[in-house]
Amino acid sequence: MNQNNPTTSYELRDKIDLFLSKWKLILLSLIICIGLAYIYLRYATYVYQATTTIKINSEKKSERLPELAALKDYGLFSKNFANVADEIEIIKSRTLIRRVVKDLKLNKRYFLRGKIKEQEVYTNPPIVVSFFESDSLLNLVDTTLYVKIKSPTKFTLSNEESNELLEIESSNAREYAFGDRIKTGFGDIIITPSINENNIISEKSIKIQMLPVEKVVEQYQKMITVAPAKEASNILNITLTENIREKAKLILDKVVEEYNNEVISDKQLVVQTTSDFINSRLEIVSNELEKIDLTAETLQKNHRLTALATQSDIFLQSERENETKLVSTSNQIQLVDYMKDYLAENDTNSELLPADIGISDSNVNQITKSYNELVLQRNRILKTSTEKNPTVINLNNEIAALRNNLNQSLNNIQTTNEITLNSLKREDARISSQIYSAPTKARQFRDVARQQNIKESLFLYLLQKREETAISFGISTPNAKVIDTAYASYKPESPKKTTVYLAALILGLFLPLSIIYLLDILDTKIRSKNDVLKLISAPFIGDIPRSKTKARLVKSIDYSPKAEAFRIIRTNINFMLQEIETECKTIFVTSTTSQEGKSHTSINLASSFSFSEKRTLIIETDIRVPRVNDYLNIKSDIGLTNFISDKSLNVEDVIVKAKDNPFLDVIPSGAIPPNPAELLMSDRLKHLFNTVKKKYDYIIVDTAAVGLVTDTLLISKFADMFIYVVSANNIDKRQLHIAQTMYTEKRLPNMAVLLNGTLHKKGYGYGYGNNPNRKKKWYQFK
Repeated sequence: MNQNNPTTSYELRDKIDLFLSKWKLILLSLIICIGLAYIYLRYATYVYQATTTIKINSEKKSERLPELAALKDYGLFSKNFANVADEIEIIKSRTLIRRVVKDLKLNKRYFLRGKIKEQEVYTNPPIVVSFFESDSLLNLVDTTLYVKIKSPTKFTLSNEESNELLEIESSNAREYAFGDRIKTGFGDIIITPSINENNIISEKSIKIQMLPVEKVVEQYQKMITVAPAKEASNILNITLTENIREKAKLILDKVVEEYNNEVISDKQLVVQTTSDFINSRLEIVSNELEKIDLTAETLQKNHRLTALATQSDIFLQSERENETKLVSTSNQIQLVDYMKDYLAENDTNSELLPADIGISDSNVNQITKSYNELVLQRNRILKTSTEKNPTVINLNNEIAALRNNLNQSLNNIQTTNEITLNSLKREDARISSQIYSAPTKARQFRDVARQQNIKESLFLYLLQKREETAISFGISTPNAKVIDTAYASYKPESPKKTTVYLAALILGLFLPLSIIYLLDILDTKIRSKNDVLKLISAPFIGDIPRSKTKARLVKSIDYSPKAEAFRIIRTNINFMLQEIETECKTIFVTSTTSQEGKSHTSINLASSFSFSEKRTLIIETDIRVPRVNDYLNIKSDIGLTNFISDKSLNVEDVIVKAKDNPFLDVIPSGAIPPNPAELLMSDRLKHLFNTVKKKYDYIIVDTAAVGLVTDTLLISKFADMFIYVVSANNIDKRQLHIAQTMYTEKRLPNMAVLLNGTLHKKGYGYGYGNNPNRKKKWYQFK
């Protein structure tokens, strides 16, 4: 690589300059992209995220039976069936979501239609649709109605979308008045204005969308997310994304409410079962007590036992205590019989047991409580699962084990109490035998009174339990404690303005930069000095900017960028030719192809030398396509070709003086010959150069393009220096291999490259002469 080639940092700087030169395109792209982002955000449907936080109340594991606690760490019993995962499935169950959809009427949606987008209205729609059909039918309807309000009392109704932009309504739209009964395919409806709408705005278009409930349930099952706040936590975060903030909050609050209602319903079901059991036993005990009371009344009437109080001293304190024990033991035996009868009548795993009915054994009460908990868990899981679920199978096994334990415990309690009762009866008989003086009739009445006391105490006990059950029914607590009520942030979850504008900014920069970079890579034209230096290792002598005016020639007093460029090139040529010993310097100008500015460069360069009062001669050797005469407006019939072909002509005969420039002469090309190459091989050309070198300081030779013809190579031996002109924004980079070949093979002596027609925006050299103040001072100096 040539040492003049730019470094990587310069190449990077060139890329930056390339991008900066296209700042208008980049700015336009940014404006368009940000404008599109603004339009998108203006008409996009915003989605908000609502969140509510609840805590699931769970009972301690220590409340379970010790027998089950011993098995909890082994086999299938190691799973905690009351875990949070089950509650998550219940919250997301179709049954619960269906109740939420029906209660909030989420299957009916109202949209205000604009010219570009539709906006859903939930809390206060402008109109209300009332249906005559039952909900069971309406929950299956899938249709869309379009209402256009014509006036405060009239509207049109259609099931086809109308074109609002073209003001064309559907062909089946019919006009109605608010309050009319309208017949539809799914039943009659009535449309009325909303009571919260003060004024019905005419020409307002409303879309009413009705979807099947099951379809909406599926949508919200996917949209609602339930997850623990952290691992192994009873706190759940329930989230929902919706396009209406208030709607999202209402839905989440309703989900929590329905979940708590279901849990409370399960708890109240246990209480209701216990209450029904107690009421049925109360009815039986009441009948038995009535019979005993009737027996006592008959005994008193028949035997005239009206003064029993006088016989109270015959009862000893021991007899009273024994009677108390007899009553308590009999009650326990009776309650055990009731419980065994209930177990025999309800032998399925889905039935609850009456809890805390008065059996004094704590083991039975704990078994009953654990049994009901497992039954409730099984029933709740079956709402979202089947009997084949391993969890349900495990629960069935555990419920069966508890039922067997309960039966065994009841049998043990009954046997123990029967033994105790027999012992108490023997003790009572012993005491009774000691009261031998008591009348037989009084003793008979005492037996009846004892039975009466037993039944009365059992009746009062059952009444007490019934009241306790009724109180429990009214104070059932929810399973979910609301930590944070539903809240939806004011900033939408999607789309986010910052993200959209950032994406628009990146896209607005990426698109033009990538296009500019791609076009630059695919560009095969020579654009700048660096492009030339990458392909040609010859010295770079300068570049000529493209002129903004129509003037093709520089003037003696000229501060245009073009004139300054030629002055710089003139200086660089003198530097390169300082080792040439001859007084006259011969400079050839050539290029790869035509139309690259050889003649323009030759004439202006010669003019620049002549302006410094150097005798300068221009020789037009491009005899195939001469251009010098047109540039300098020369009217001459003879020239170089005439001199070579006609030996009678002298050099002075073909030299033409330039107009208004005493230091510039021209030898035009002359008549176009049929054999230009052979003509240029004549010895007369050598005689011409030897002659003019004695009279001029600089000879500028305008030659033919080396990439097209061989003319220039035939006369290259007369040159002290070759200026190889490359046309910017015109010539293909692939054509410059000719110039590189000429330089490496040294076929063009002392070759230097000049770039013509560059686009310069700024610069000290080319911009300095544009200062009007300097021009004014020049005239003052003159």
